[in-house]
Amino acid sequence: MRIDGKGLVDRSKPIRFQFEGIGHTGFEGDTLASALLAKGVRLMGRSFKYHRPRGVLSAGSEEPNALVTIGRGAVQEPNVRATMLEIHDGLDARAQNAWPSLKLDAMAVNDLAWPFLGAGFYYKTFMWPRGFWERLYEPVIRRAAGLGALSGAHAADRHEKAYAFCDLLVIGSGPAGLMAALTAGRAGADVLLVEEDSRFGGRLNAETFQVEGLAGSDWAAQAIAELCGMPNVRLMHRTAVVGAYDHGTYAAVERVNAHRARPPEGGVRETFWRIVAKHAILAAGAIERPVAFENNDRPGIMTAGAVRAYLNRWGASPGRRVAVFGNCDDAHRTARDLEAAGVEVAALIDSREDIAHPGVDCRVYSGAVVTGSTGRLGLKRISVQAADGRKEIEVDCLAMSGGWNPTVHVTCHMNGRPTWREDIASFVPTPGSIPGLVAVGACAGEFSTQACLTAGAVAAKEVLKDLGLKPPRGALVPEAEDTPYRIAPLWAVPGKGRAWLDFQNDVTVKDVRQAAVENFRSVEHMKRYTTQGMATDQGKNSNVGALAVLADVTGRGIPETGITTFRPPFSPVSVATFGAGAQGMGFAPQRLTTSHAESVVRGAPMIEAGLWYRPSYFPQDSETHWRQSCDREVGYVRNAVGVCDVSTLGKIDLQGPGAAELLDFVYTNGFSTLKVGRVRYGLMLREDGFVMDDGTTARLGPEHFVMTTTTAAAGQVMRHLEFVHQVLCPHLDVRFTSVTEQWAQFAVAGPKSRALLNAVLEQPIDNDSWPFMACGEIMLCDVRGRLFRISFSGEHAYEVAVPARFGESLFKLLVARAEALGGGAYGMEALNVLRLEKGHITHAEIHGRTTAFDIGFARMVSGKKDCIGKTMAAREGLVDPGRERLVGLKSVGEDATLSAGAHLFDTSVAMTPETSLGYTTSAAFSPTLGHHIALGFLQHGPDRLGEVIRCVDHMRGLEAEVEICDPVFFDPEGGRARG
Repeated sequence: MRIDGKGLVDRSKPIRFQFEGIGHTGFEGDTLASALLAKGVRLMGRSFKYHRPRGVLSAGSEEPNALVTIGRGAVQEPNVRATMLEIHDGLDARAQNAWPSLKLDAMAVNDLAWPFLGAGFYYKTFMWPRGFWERLYEPVIRRAAGLGALSGAHAADRHEKAYAFCDLLVIGSGPAGLMAALTAGRAGADVLLVEEDSRFGGRLNAETFQVEGLAGSDWAAQAIAELCGMPNVRLMHRTAVVGAYDHGTYAAVERVNAHRARPPEGGVRETFWRIVAKHAILAAGAIERPVAFENNDRPGIMTAGAVRAYLNRWGASPGRRVAVFGNCDDAHRTARDLEAAGVEVAALIDSREDIAHPGVDCRVYSGAVVTGSTGRLGLKRISVQAADGRKEIEVDCLAMSGGWNPTVHVTCHMNGRPTWREDIASFVPTPGSIPGLVAVGACAGEFSTQACLTAGAVAAKEVLKDLGLKPPRGALVPEAEDTPYRIAPLWAVPGKGRAWLDFQNDVTVKDVRQAAVENFRSVEHMKRYTTQGMATDQGKNSNVGALAVLADVTGRGIPETGITTFRPPFSPVSVATFGAGAQGMGFAPQRLTTSHAESVVRGAPMIEAGLWYRPSYFPQDSETHWRQSCDREVGYVRNAVGVCDVSTLGKIDLQGPGAAELLDFVYTNGFSTLKVGRVRYGLMLREDGFVMDDGTTARLGPEHFVMTTTTAAAGQVMRHLEFVHQVLCPHLDVRFTSVTEQWAQFAVAGPKSRALLNAVLEQPIDNDSWPFMACGEIMLCDVRGRLFRISFSGEHAYEVAVPARFGESLFKLLVARAEALGGGAYGMEALNVLRLEKGHITHAEIHGRTTAFDIGFARMVSGKKDCIGKTMAAREGLVDPGRERLVGLKSVGEDATLSAGAHLFDTSVAMTPETSLGYTTSAAFSPTLGHHIALGFLQHGPDRLGEVIRCVDHMRGLEAEVEICDPVFFDPEGGRARG
């Protein structure tokens, strides 16, 4: 089926590949679809619901039928479009959704049962018997669902993320895109030209007309050569722009090595690009739509433009005897190209009565339509209803054209809606749908080559004007064909059989009409009732035709009927590419503190805290249980001195004249009154009035603050500050950045903590020079650091911070000094016990459903200023005394064990979900107090101090009597921390 003298493939470079276990040969530049068509292979897949035989319909990324699986084992990849898959040596492709074979598919029995499997049948059929759903219907449906399948094995392919910035992003390299890039590039603009195909040029590679006296493909190659010579222009092929977002940001996927059998050593398969452009020109072209008629889905029935593409670009004829059917002049072009190439054209069938002479030698039927086809595994014959009666024509390929739809999808990604144009019977982008983006050429409804070239140049000049650049002098738009686009809409040919709209999801004209009959008249309801446009191609070929059918049956116009929502991505993107870098350990990367290696040497088991790994406890040889280690470490802090790595706490550096005002707004209490050299505890609310986070903030200078957040909420708080500054307080002159990993920070806590620090500080401290909640710069061992006198344990304590590169050595030094004073390192288990004894809260308590009132911090919400969440926190329901509020709980009896997550009940009621009065959030054994303690939330909690209730954990089988007490169990006066 190769045509001598046609095509742009390199016939001197043959390539061997397999399809369905059969070896074939193609050439460099072939896609799997073109190579198979050149070998006479028409059957390439099966449809989703009815398993009908399907062949190639199109020649681009809109292909709904020819989806294949490539590779084996871990590298197996399903749902690859044969029209976009470049063949390479060793390619192993196979069809999907067919068993036991493509030609003999047992599930094709569904096609015989089609009268019972129409649109919406599952809503009606699987309602009864009710018990059948879980036992029969759901398992069967799940087994039948899907097209291709993954292997389940771990794939080692690398994917990357990358960023690009430019003055002008040109999307598409057809005539409009090339002219826009040339115009802007010649003027010195920073241009990025992106093309999803493997070859630049767009439709210029698929047509026979000339541009400036050159073949279209030759002119495109010349233009690309000029662009490659410009240092200010970057070209990216095999790259699809899949989404448009705020602030001129576009998402794109580059198939770096996806067209090769195996990436080179260390090579990347695909890269996910985030492109930020000052301006963008969308020159994405148009997608040809089919015409719905009975059995219009057989292998061998294709769009007319695709037939031309396979002929002119790949030198392959999809058939030996071809018929052409259309409602526009574009169909005539296909017949002329086929005849010029020596391919037999059986007939040109035009649904319009008054057509101009098409310039073909074959039989022409005007005012005629194709009404049906025959041939199970491939087209054999078509039926034509002409003015002089019904005709049967023997053909093995039908090229059909229902007109062209501009590729409007990207312009709708920010909730824009396209505009209907009656003269071209299609939707076009609405100007301004995407700020900074202009659609040109066929994408904007201009279908002649001359119009595309002119539109690209004009759009680029507007961009240059906005950039302050002058257009190049003497650059003229080249001359090209300027044939007017003429069309008479024909959406569906009347008939009794099934006429297909959505080829992949098996949606027919009858299905759309049935949806309207059952009152699914809204376009969105029809879409969901029929699954029209919900396949992997997102209805690129079928949406407009389906809308037209719905408009007709409901008596509305197409603009009134509307259009469904196009969402990103424009074309399918693998999860691996979206999550580039998040494979294996990259999915949850390990964040290690500077003391990690030393902690491991000391035998500490590591536990996850967010993405951080922190020591749970530091066992000694004589200890056989973690509680022994934990109790000993608590004793260090209560009786001598303990050292704990707290570097994982979020640290945000804020500087600028507006820093204090920003802190006043995000915290419930004031920070503008905080003196330099002092630290203050702060509480932060969400906009709905619930607690987001708590922590301390130190003032190191008049305009310099360091905020500390909890480990769990560090990223959330940083995002919150960025939102507040950008959206709510853009007038504030303040800058902030996360410095969590730049500083190693260690808690030194216990009665001997000052003695330990004075042994390493160049300038000793005392209670007068460094009182409770003081902060400032220090020098220790010739290293400049920071010292904060704050306590999470209730003891006399400090936190000392040094640049991260000194963290490991400082940890070793502090622990050695602590051991000499009768103390040592302590881990997360002891830290939790210490904070519980003191009644300090963590995210176990501020878990997203508690307010400042609930945790007893209502007085921290300042009445002298506004803050985020203040008004919402004052809602009546959120200050009701009957709410579950924070209390302490201590076990009654030495053997009683308490656990987090237990429910609280009065002693005199049955334990049911309705009688639960609250729950515990944290619990531990306190070696200091000699019994179990817990924090929890209890209805009317602070009003019930001293009462005894039951604490029940059904999951762990624990039940105990507990006394309600104040949350602060140890040193409620705070004398130890301040002494």
